[in-house]
Amino acid sequence: MKTIHITSQDELPQVAGAIIRSLGRRTVVAFRGEMGAGKTTLIREIAAELGAKDTVTSPTFAIVNQYKGEGNRRIHHFDFYRINDLREAFDFGYEEYFYSGDLCLVEWPEKIEPLLPDNVMTVRITVDSDTARTFEIN
Repeated sequence: MKTIHITSQDELPQVAGAIIRSLGRRTVVAFRGEMGAGKTTLIREIAAELGAKDTVTSPTFAIVNQYKGEGNRRIHHFDFYRINDLREAFDFGYEEYFYSGDLCLVEWPEKIEPLLPDNVMTVRITVDSDTARTFEIN
């Protein structure tokens, strides 16, 4: 496990880089943290580090947004906050995304815990203050 503490959003590129370098063969990343912890902001930075030029916003209502990184690498950004039943994840074909080999960045993974792959990377975000965060990458 790697732990990174930041005191400003300006330090997020370091965190994004550490996550990307820690991926190895893993393609699904579960972001865990309270509402307002900065999950979407961190995902925006990861997409930018991977060369995405798209506007990264939370897919709260769409459930999934897709971005293109360098070399047309597909990045899927999920927000399962509004999922109330696992069948909803099956209905939109979550497994086609999770097992595609494309990068899948997942907000609110608690809502679909049994569906996460065994080799999922977990990034836990702890709010230390208005501007400070601790990131545990595992």
